[in-house]
Amino acid sequence: MRTSIATVSLSGALTEKLTAAARAGFDGVEVFENDLLASPLAPEEIRARCADLGLSIDLYQPMRDIEAVPQDEFQRNLRRAEHKFRLMERLGADTVLVCSSVSPLAVDDDALAAFHLRRLAELADGFGIRVAYEALAWGRHVNTYDHAWRIVEAADHPALGTCLDSFHILARSSDPKDVEGIADIPGEKIFFLQLADAPLMAMDVLQWSRHYRCFPGQGGFDIAGLVRQVIKAGYQGPLSLEVFNDVFRQAEAGPTAVDAQRSLLVLQESVGLTAPPAPVVPTGIAFAELVSPDVEPVSELLEALGFARTARHRGKPVDLWQQGEARVLLNTGPGARRDGTQLAAVGLESPDPAGAARRAESLLAPVLPRRRTPEDVPLDAVAAPDGTELFFCATGRPGLPDWTRDFEPVGQPAPADGGIRRIDHLALTQPWHQFDEAALFHRSVLGLGALESVDVADPYGLLRSRAVTNADGSVRIALGVGPAPSADDGDRAQHIALATDDLVAAARRFRAAGGRLLTIPANYYDDLAAKYEFEEGELETYRELGILYDRDADGAFRHCYTETIGRVFFELVQRDAGYRGYGAQNAPVRLAAQHVRRPVR
Repeated sequence: MRTSIATVSLSGALTEKLTAAARAGFDGVEVFENDLLASPLAPEEIRARCADLGLSIDLYQPMRDIEAVPQDEFQRNLRRAEHKFRLMERLGADTVLVCSSVSPLAVDDDALAAFHLRRLAELADGFGIRVAYEALAWGRHVNTYDHAWRIVEAADHPALGTCLDSFHILARSSDPKDVEGIADIPGEKIFFLQLADAPLMAMDVLQWSRHYRCFPGQGGFDIAGLVRQVIKAGYQGPLSLEVFNDVFRQAEAGPTAVDAQRSLLVLQESVGLTAPPAPVVPTGIAFAELVSPDVEPVSELLEALGFARTARHRGKPVDLWQQGEARVLLNTGPGARRDGTQLAAVGLESPDPAGAARRAESLLAPVLPRRRTPEDVPLDAVAAPDGTELFFCATGRPGLPDWTRDFEPVGQPAPADGGIRRIDHLALTQPWHQFDEAALFHRSVLGLGALESVDVADPYGLLRSRAVTNADGSVRIALGVGPAPSADDGDRAQHIALATDDLVAAARRFRAAGGRLLTIPANYYDDLAAKYEFEEGELETYRELGILYDRDADGAFRHCYTETIGRVFFELVQRDAGYRGYGAQNAPVRLAAQHVRRPVR
């Protein structure tokens, strides 16, 4: 189906929004009236700009408070409408959105509303314009899609139809049965379909709508179920996004438009309209790559954790450090930032690396060019929204390119049993405006499942975190976002969690090797003693080593942290088989402790 986006969904001047929409692959736009009023371009120039970009103008919006008002008010509305219709002729738009009235002058009279809308449609028809009537969820008398349709049906004019808006419909009810009536509306009378998701929140619906909408797949609404009913009705128009969101209004228009288009690609796949390459779910973490301007602090930390430098890349300044199945690449190339070590890339084990790359490219993930010699193993890589490079890997599997062949041994074997088994999870702190985009990206492009978002108290604000994982937990990525925009992206710490079967022993080995663990306040352990019962001496050991503890119905979780180097720190974790979480209740204590310690550059 054709795709469209309302200009209100993007930031910037109207020309910036149009360019971003076109570059993201949209077929058309809804021109929001405020964007036109603020533009220095005449309607004819906007029309020409859209034509040059290959965009149709699918909707002009909105007209408000038209129907079921006193006669003198309605006459003024008709004069206002005629002016707008003449403007739409110049703009090249043939459909106008009319919202159900919120005016205190409006009366609860469906017959009068139908009469007024018919008069409006007669006027519009003379200009070759159609009127799409939409029920606002907070409309004074008309606030449901079926009520709006009854009025349109009673008005009975070919230039009058209805506009269905997923937010206004689903914000009022989450019962799937409540949207089944959409399929009974004649498809030709559904003039337009506007889509927006939203997190499930208990708040005033107007405020919810104006500030918290998001793209399909980023919230809690069953957008796919609604779209199936619209398609069943025979709707032939575009899938159009109308998203009011404070974050999107401040973020760059280009990436936001790509995120928007990706959401529609995934939506069309979910309802069976398209069949892009199937998701190839990663089966493990092949490596985490650190980029650093100074090799010494990171090398010392890795050695203290029990890693050994086992190999070096043939043609690049990249070392492979290994322990068990945990691999860390240390890159000291020219791309290293001056502000310290950062987690720049992740290798994901894939049963079909080429298929994973095709899936990613079909969903608009930027494919990363690589400088490689003829001897280098071919590796497909894409960029995540935060810029992290994701490599699709096959480690030691016959018939597939093995990235480790690019590395030559340096004569230092991996430790036979240093206590670290594998990478348990990665925690990637996202730019503040890309949290929802990142969750949708990892779900749709990588095929990972997303857990519920959780809020974590930080001494300087409230953090959000959402984990994505595969079915068996061999790939776990915790996506986080800070409390507010930061002028310094270097403040966004990331970390690598390493799994061990004996955390106490691993922590002692680390300290004996000169490593420093994050100091946890004594008050935390006093509270822990009140929550749980421990074996004799167990809690004292945790206090000594800075080990944090969590427990749920399925098992226990023990973890501790190294101090931060640049933007990266390590976590040592021991999880019982049934424990699926990340110790979120301990995060406020950890964050407070990290604020006390200045990171090592």
